[in-house]
Amino acid sequence: MNHEGLKQLIKQLIQTYVAEQETQIPIGVSNRHIHLSQQDFNSLFPGEALKMMKWLKQPGEFAAEQTVTVVGYRGQIERVRVLGPCRKETQLEISKTDAKKLGIDPHIRISGDLLNTPGIKLKTDAGEMDLKQGVIIAKRHIHMPPYVAKNLQVIDGESVSVQIKTHERPLIFQDCLIRVGDNFELEMHIDVDEANAANVGKNTFATIIKQSQV
Repeated sequence: MNHEGLKQLIKQLIQTYVAEQETQIPIGVSNRHIHLSQQDFNSLFPGEALKMMKWLKQPGEFAAEQTVTVVGYRGQIERVRVLGPCRKETQLEISKTDAKKLGIDPHIRISGDLLNTPGIKLKTDAGEMDLKQGVIIAKRHIHMPPYVAKNLQVIDGESVSVQIKTHERPLIFQDCLIRVGDNFELEMHIDVDEANAANVGKNTFATIIKQSQV
């Protein structure tokens, strides 16, 4: 076996070992946030560059220093964090509680599925715009790399049930989407409403249950 082949073998052995330890899934609680297209970013922050504040767990994604105010029919929410990098289309992700405060009725959607979703007004100190569509409540999902998916016997696009064991509010969430990608880190994403329902804290983990087992 040549040097390159040995490196690949060692890498595969390490991945297999790590995957065997990853039956417990870290939970990332997503507060309201917005992904902006470059064009919309320029409209709201003319002459500025997107400034990284802190890196997020998923590789290449970060929370920016910039925030926006979102204005609905009933109320508004200030300091909604911009996440980077810029995307092809602007997407605002909020909770059901946020939606009621704003007076809008967004759909529960997978990230990027924006057709026929509500719009909203976006404001900053430097500009404002009417977003025609792009407001969603994000469907709960789990990011994972392929070797973890193989170990957990799930595939990209599959829906599973997930058990969250907390002391006072254990819950099983059904219809949780599996998202598999080479650049993903293992992490379940739920919004604030879902996290509060299960009393999720910093050291709370999730476990996958196949839908047929529920």
